[in-house]
Amino acid sequence: MSRIKLGLLIFWPTFWTGFPIKMVFCLLLLAAHMPPWKGAGLFLLLLVSIPIDIWALGLCARTVFIDRLKVDSQPGIGMGLWLRWAVFSAIALPLMKIIVSATTGVAKSVTSSIVHAIKDGIYNIPVAEQISLELVMWGSVSTGVLILCLLGWLYGLGWLTQSFVNNAKSLDGTEEERANFWDSLRIPADQPLLLTAFTGAGVVLVFVFWALLPSTTPHPHEEYEFISKGLKEVKVEPQQVLKEAEKVLAKAELVVKKLEEEKGGESKDSKAEKAKEPAAKEAEPDKK
Repeated sequence: MSRIKLGLLIFWPTFWTGFPIKMVFCLLLLAAHMPPWKGAGLFLLLLVSIPIDIWALGLCARTVFIDRLKVDSQPGIGMGLWLRWAVFSAIALPLMKIIVSATTGVAKSVTSSIVHAIKDGIYNIPVAEQISLELVMWGSVSTGVLILCLLGWLYGLGWLTQSFVNNAKSLDGTEEERANFWDSLRIPADQPLLLTAFTGAGVVLVFVFWALLPSTTPHPHEEYEFISKGLKEVKVEPQQVLKEAEKVLAKAELVVKKLEEEKGGESKDSKAEKAKEPAAKEAEPDKK
C-alpha cells in the first residue's frame, strides 16, 4: 500500500470519529460565550481535542491495520502516532499555507497582466467574462498547488505510520477470523458499565449546556418600579359600562347644543351690528 493511501485511510476516519464529540464541546463553549475559533475558546477546544484525537487515531489505525494490512499493532499506537502526526502537522500545515498563499498571489498578478495584454492588443473582453477568466486561470493554479501540498502532507503521515506497520505482528487466518478478532477487541468486557457511563456523561453534558446557556427571555430592569403592585384587579361589567357611556354621551349632546345656541346668538348680534353701521354712516353727513 502506498504511503499516501495509508495516510488517507487513517486520517479520514479519524477526523469523522472525533468530529461529533468535538462539536459537543463547541456547543458548550458557544453557550458559555467563548467562541471556539479564537482566544480562550480555541485553546480549550484544542486541549479537549488531544485525548479525543489520541483515542480516535488509535481506534482507526488499528482498524486499518487489521482490515487492510492484516497485522496487529503494538499497544499504545494512538499516543505514539498522535505525537508524530502532531509535530509533523505543526510544521507542514503552516508551510503549506505559506506556499499556497504565495502561489495564489503570483498567479493573480500574472493572470491580471495576461488579461490586460489581451484586452489592449487583441480583444476587448467584457467585465463579466474577464472576472470569470481570471478566476479560472489563477484558481486552477492555486487548486493544483493545494492538491500537491495535501498529497505531500498525506505522504508524510503515511511515512510516519509505516514504522508502526513494520513493527506490528502479522495475523494469520481468513478474513472472517480477522473480523471476529477485531469485533472481540471492540466489544467491552462490562457492557452495562459502559452504557451507564455513556448515559451519565450525556446527562451531565446536557445539564452543563443548560446551565451555561444565557437566558433569552426578556426581563425588566432591576430599577424598574411596578406600578400595578398595589392595585387590585377590577371586574368589568358590560351593563354598567354601557350606562356610563350613555351618560357621557348625553352630557356631550347637551354641551354641543349649548355651544350651537351660543354661536347662533353671536351670529344674530353680529348681523344687527352690521345693519347699524350703514345707518350711522348716513347720519354723520346730515349732522355736518
